[in-house]
Amino acid sequence: MQAGTGQVIVYIVDDDESVRTALARLMRSAGLEPRPYGDPARFLSEVGNIANGVILLDITMPLHSGTDVLHGLRSRQIVLPVIAVSARDDDDTRKSAREAGARLFLQKPADNQALLDAIHWLAGSAAQA
Repeated sequence: MQAGTGQVIVYIVDDDESVRTALARLMRSAGLEPRPYGDPARFLSEVGNIANGVILLDITMPLHSGTDVLHGLRSRQIVLPVIAVSARDDDDTRKSAREAGARLFLQKPADNQALLDAIHWLAGSAAQA
């Protein structure tokens, strides 16, 4: 779960630049290492180089949905924990994210402390696996 500096790595996959910037700032302030991606296709093309971390994934992006990204992770046998986030909080969105492999679902805008707690919990549980 950690980079060479001992920090938990958080891969932020969101098409909204202001959201990525705010989340990266929050991660740094909490001692986490953010790695933002605005393009889900680029993230998937580089995912083979990802050894550990937690993925924070927007589910409702216009070109590549978060569920597409989750299916891409599964096809590459990447088993990093994923927190799905979306402004659309309905049963179908939560169900599709969960069925595609997300460990948790949070509605946007997520409470900062809840998000950090979820990241730490997933990072800890993945490290023990």
